[in-house]
Amino acid sequence: MSDRKGGKIIDPKSIDFLDAQGKESQRRREEAAEKRRKDEEAKKMTEDAGKDSQQRRGKVLILFFFICEKMAPYDFIAEQDILDERKAFARKLVDATDAIVLFVDEELEWNGTAKHVGYLKGSFNFSLRVRRGESGEHVIVRFPVPGNIYGPWRDEKVQNEVMAMKFIRQHTSIPVPIVRSWGFTEKSPEQLGPFIIMDFIEGDDLSDLLQQPTENTKDAIVLDPDMDDTKLDIIYEQIAGFMLELSRLSFARIGAISQDATSGQWAVTGRPLTYDMNEVVTLGGCPADQFATLTSFDRASDFFSGRAESFKAHFEAQRNIAGDDQDLVWDQLIARRCFAELIPTHGAEDDEGPFKLFCDDLRPTNMLVDPKTLQITAVLDFEFTNAMPAQFANDPPWWLLLKQPAVWVEAGEVQEFLDLFIPRKEQFLRAMERVEARSSPAAAGEVAISKRMRDSWQSGRFWFNMASRSSFDMSEIFWATLYREDLHNTVLETITPAEKEWLLRRKMDQFDAYRRERESDERFAEQHP
Repeated sequence: MSDRKGGKIIDPKSIDFLDAQGKESQRRREEAAEKRRKDEEAKKMTEDAGKDSQQRRGKVLILFFFICEKMAPYDFIAEQDILDERKAFARKLVDATDAIVLFVDEELEWNGTAKHVGYLKGSFNFSLRVRRGESGEHVIVRFPVPGNIYGPWRDEKVQNEVMAMKFIRQHTSIPVPIVRSWGFTEKSPEQLGPFIIMDFIEGDDLSDLLQQPTENTKDAIVLDPDMDDTKLDIIYEQIAGFMLELSRLSFARIGAISQDATSGQWAVTGRPLTYDMNEVVTLGGCPADQFATLTSFDRASDFFSGRAESFKAHFEAQRNIAGDDQDLVWDQLIARRCFAELIPTHGAEDDEGPFKLFCDDLRPTNMLVDPKTLQITAVLDFEFTNAMPAQFANDPPWWLLLKQPAVWVEAGEVQEFLDLFIPRKEQFLRAMERVEARSSPAAAGEVAISKRMRDSWQSGRFWFNMASRSSFDMSEIFWATLYREDLHNTVLETITPAEKEWLLRRKMDQFDAYRRERESDERFAEQHP
């Protein structure tokens, strides 16, 4: 390390420097160096936060609030608020490193041997890796990031994830990390937030192994078209096995699961806290009160009706959902009303259950693999896992091209998506059929999941399900894949000219207010000459 003084580069550790500046100066410099180190760690934890957000949605966000094209953008004021919170939390976490390591040591009874190894960052969580002395035993302690996760829901989110992880470890062979300890905010070091201490598992990111090489790290990841089919079959069969195991676990209701402390029985005991709920509250301007009375469901159609109401609430709440484009406003509204009309034909499969455990984010990005053997060593990130309508579990995996289907749709590349996706879908379903043939027989009368996946694709439920899980993408998915002229005309007949005029004017007024607020926000000054 070096510093510049009087135009001369000198080493702050040198004898000359110590003699000239004295021990007090050296102490201040060491403190400054430590501060810079912590600042750099915090920066690493938050840099490319926008990229993390893009990757989890699988799309490149529009950079300016007044450019809206076809997709619904985030509320960019809210997004900046999240980035600010993320930076502040990263610094707070780095500053608390010693306290966190001590906390882990005490929780796991390591007798003062815990050592900090490094930091890990994700879209929703920051983690510290901690080692037990000089042994090979490692854990990570993970905290949900305020802002990325709506603050009052952080405890609920962590509890739901822990319950899902424990249930999956008990009832499947899926390699889920062991949860060593967990707790709510009140138990955490320096009140950082709810936490999970779990085993650290070695492995490479599976998506890195599968993706097409690119020099631009900001590009959305996509499956390497030259990927060896034999390697893909090895990967596909493992994931098909995971999905088959999950499909054979049933619940009587839709919602978050937990285990009764006395009986040990598992059941749905809470509302389904979902990825999309968090997104529309943190990035879509939806008031969290909208979900305050949400409970579990005993019918799939009721769940989808709730989604339809949530879509409408998001449309009404987000001020920049369509910019000042009245045609886009109208398209967004009609798509939402048409979605509700599709529920009887697309959202009532196995209406009364049984319901299946479903994770919004079960994909290669959240799996680790041994690159030599191609064996998946860990499946991670079960946040937003709930018992859900069985038709979600009956979909072919949406991630077979890695890049989300909505990205292709919004780019006007539906046919390109189909040309690439369908062969991989068939390859995956053949892998599923091989796994089914080797597994224990299905229950009497149970239809093979491979057949259910084919039916989901052929019937269009795949696209209905995709739309149902994303308020930001549902309009584009509807118009590109679910649109029917008769349905469109039926919905149009329910809207009077006066209602249309009032609605369009209201959204224009909302956007004008949003524009003024953003232009007056100093954080966006560089974008406005």
